[in-house]
Amino acid sequence: MATTSELRESLARVRHEVGKAVVGQDGAVTGLLIALLANGHVLLEGVPGVAKTLLVRSLSRSLSLETRRVQFTPDLMPGDITGSVVYDPKTGEFEFREGPVFTNILLADEINRTPPKTQSALLEAMEERQVSADGATRKLPVPFLVAATQNPIEYEGTYTLPEAQLDRFLLKLVLDLPPREAEVEVLERHASGFDPRDLEAAGVTPVLDAATLQEAQADVARMPVSADVLGYAVDLARGTRQSPSVRLGVSPRGTTALLAASRAWAWLSGAPGVTPDHIQAMALPVLRHRIQLRPEAELEGVGPDAVLRSVVQQVRVPI
Repeated sequence: MATTSELRESLARVRHEVGKAVVGQDGAVTGLLIALLANGHVLLEGVPGVAKTLLVRSLSRSLSLETRRVQFTPDLMPGDITGSVVYDPKTGEFEFREGPVFTNILLADEINRTPPKTQSALLEAMEERQVSADGATRKLPVPFLVAATQNPIEYEGTYTLPEAQLDRFLLKLVLDLPPREAEVEVLERHASGFDPRDLEAAGVTPVLDAATLQEAQADVARMPVSADVLGYAVDLARGTRQSPSVRLGVSPRGTTALLAASRAWAWLSGAPGVTPDHIQAMALPVLRHRIQLRPEAELEGVGPDAVLRSVVQQVRVPI
């Protein structure tokens, strides 16, 4: 059994491998590692061309895990994701054929381009890690992570994700345009022959297997957290419910997600336990998609991040 330091080193190697393909998105890379450690799902939002899909593909390549990609389109049906019962003329019987959700990492590309009926097909898989069909329940592989991408500026032909599904994403990571230095490095890599479609040629190699990842997840779950820090996480959630700009605040599921992500971040950073700083650091990515603003706040240009920052400033931090 590996020690905590050895497990952290394994995750550091994953970061290094992803960095061979992705430049200028260190925060998103950290967020994906946190999701892996907390056994949660990730929603990646950003304009086209900021390496959302490449980021997930690079992460998948650095792990010895099965990965499948689904391009979400308006005509995608629930059975195209979860699988369906089909008739086999050779045997004369009906059999269940597994869909792409039966994998370790599911890349759901442009998830908001498919209707809510198809989006909701992922709900059971994301929450229960299983698929129910034809009167039978089938467990998904372990580990299982959904990494979904969406475009925040193009609304034609898109559908808003149901609130119930948004709540199943541990993190919502916003990928901004990279700084100038990182963009220059991107061009330098392409000028040197880098092909984002060929990660093997880019030198991205598997460095972490499922067994080691599960060891790390178990180690993260043992991270100590004091009663004061637990109370602080609850106070932040309650603060969103009392904000005048918020119509629907963070639910208890959001509070447990905040704890899980904060534990993973504390473990990654080498801290002996979870502190209020770790809670604050994870507040935006964990909670930004779990609150609904009042229409008047949206008309004034107030965003979820601004509301959450205000709540963090107002809630008393335990000493």
